[in-house]
Amino acid sequence: MIQLPEVIKNAVEALTKLPGVGEKTAFRMVLSMTAWRPQELETVGAALSALTGLQQCSECGMFADEDRCSVCANEGRRSARVLCVVENASDLLAIEKSGHFRGLYHIIGGVLNPLLGVGPDELGLDDLRDRISDREISEVILAINPSVEGDATCAYVKSILPEALRVERIGFGVPIGGSLEYLDPMTITKALENRKRF
Repeated sequence: MIQLPEVIKNAVEALTKLPGVGEKTAFRMVLSMTAWRPQELETVGAALSALTGLQQCSECGMFADEDRCSVCANEGRRSARVLCVVENASDLLAIEKSGHFRGLYHIIGGVLNPLLGVGPDELGLDDLRDRISDREISEVILAINPSVEGDATCAYVKSILPEALRVERIGFGVPIGGSLEYLDPMTITKALENRKRF
């Protein structure tokens, strides 16, 4: 059996840290990169290395080039009184891509999970409460994924906010183009709970 150089093994191991990339895929990627010119490899390496200096927005926690991200810095064109709370940057980008939401965001960085040691302090939920109070937010939309932990996180966030504040959770249910016969019972339950008058 042939022994591969450590450089290739290390590169494969590094790439398997990416979501959805297994050992075979990483190996194919590395083999492909062995045919690249040195300048191409250096460019990719420098781009990845630059991620160590990535900043986060001081307001919402999104990635930013400066102290504030492009959404928080563009308050004049957004509703500064509506705040959408999301788990991570991917969720923020998905909502922003829809083009429907025109308020501000707040990334909490996950969901409550006592078994993994993730409590309110780890998610910075006091910072969220303070931001809502300081900025005079009138409406909060909880765009937290549906799960036991997500439900617990939403319940906790609601409990620490003023009662007069309007707090909503995004709807869940049947996806566009979905067929009821293929959906799980929980999805159908959520769809029935989130029905609207026709």
